[in-house]
Amino acid sequence: MNSVSDLAAPDPLRVAASPAQPASSVGRSSFDAEAVKALKSRDNVTNWVHLAQVYAVIAITIALAIEANEWIADEGFGWGWTLGVNALAALVLGAAQHQFGGAIHEGTHFLLFKNRMLNELASDWLAAFPIYTSTYQFRLHHLAHHQFVNDPERDPDIAQLKESGHWLDFPVPSVELLWAFLKRLSPVKLFLFTLFRAKYSAVGFDEHAYIDPESQGSKWPLRVGILYAVAAPIATVETIRFGYPAIGCGLLALATLASIAYLLLAPERAFTQTRLAPVISHRATMVSRVVYFALLYGTLTALTVSGIAPAWRYFNLYWVIPLFTSFPLFMMLRQWVQHGNADRGRYTNTRVFLTGPLVRYAVFPWGMDYHLPHHLMASVPHYNLKRLHELMLEDPAYREKGVVLHGFFVGSEGPSALEALGPAHAPLIRERAFVDNAALEYAELRDAAGIASEAARSEKAR
Repeated sequence: MNSVSDLAAPDPLRVAASPAQPASSVGRSSFDAEAVKALKSRDNVTNWVHLAQVYAVIAITIALAIEANEWIADEGFGWGWTLGVNALAALVLGAAQHQFGGAIHEGTHFLLFKNRMLNELASDWLAAFPIYTSTYQFRLHHLAHHQFVNDPERDPDIAQLKESGHWLDFPVPSVELLWAFLKRLSPVKLFLFTLFRAKYSAVGFDEHAYIDPESQGSKWPLRVGILYAVAAPIATVETIRFGYPAIGCGLLALATLASIAYLLLAPERAFTQTRLAPVISHRATMVSRVVYFALLYGTLTALTVSGIAPAWRYFNLYWVIPLFTSFPLFMMLRQWVQHGNADRGRYTNTRVFLTGPLVRYAVFPWGMDYHLPHHLMASVPHYNLKRLHELMLEDPAYREKGVVLHGFFVGSEGPSALEALGPAHAPLIRERAFVDNAALEYAELRDAAGIASEAARSEKAR
């Protein structure tokens, strides 16, 4: 098990695993460090293809949905046809938003691109900003999940699911699981899931291990960013709807200038500092996010006011609605099966999921189906996780304790992903708690000692 001493690197602001550390995570004698090094290799090219594919799916889905709705209207078919088309589009677009989550996930681990600045900018502008978050804020949330996986006091995923009402008391029998799933399909429950997920990605929770208690800062920069992202478009759209397009455009411009001015002039102490150093300053990221939304909202407004297309209606129908319905649905399903009914052991805190392409795309984007090898070696990019799994099978402990599930709803070889959440598959013996300090390998720390202290307490917990 990695000890707290792994955090004591020569540079106190950087955690860097030694060349032997990754191999030791899965059994040093199983394979050589060169094989691991090859799998950890990143580049600045591969993920452009993956991002382009997601954007192609989004563009094609929206275009086809609009064309289908126009055809339905021209042919005089009933509203049921329109509802069906839009529901199908919402499922596809929610899955695409989950794909954005996968891209942010890679960016969070500094795996989207090898160049750190490119990694951060691409993750923010092409994936995080479109679903109303930022890479750094998700990193704060997600690296703590990795380091303290399934720790009920320190894992932000557990805290978020509990607060939003989506945590289940595992193990859960199949009938109860089905009922719990159906209850959480209500619009209110899905809305709350997204709302609390956004809250935890933005501000974390009081017991967050990476919060610096001596540098809390102010919540006003965050509030200004949220106010602009949410209130500015509502005011703009409503003003246009009531027949005052010039005023609507003016309100949007004024809100943009005021938000940017505040973020530029706010003192540095107003921005909350954490134990993780940002690649790009918090001020620059918040200004960038306002600029992103200003460009988006300005384009939607111009298209609507000019009469070219009802762009705001399309945006709400094909982006906002999936963001609060199908997107959280896919996230909830993934979180349940990845860590539900698991313990805190090195090999037993999650699983491998072998499913069909549709489930893999919607529920396990960007290699999240190979979640066990990812949690054992978070520095391996998604496109190498399958090979990492195959390599890890050389480790007897991985073969014996690691769980591979075939199928999501129905298992083809043993239990399915959902069936694995039941009493028959609950851990009989709780493994020793595993604290994954190596997950911070590429991160720069402002307070290594504070994180080391939390790691020590987590290792002792059960």
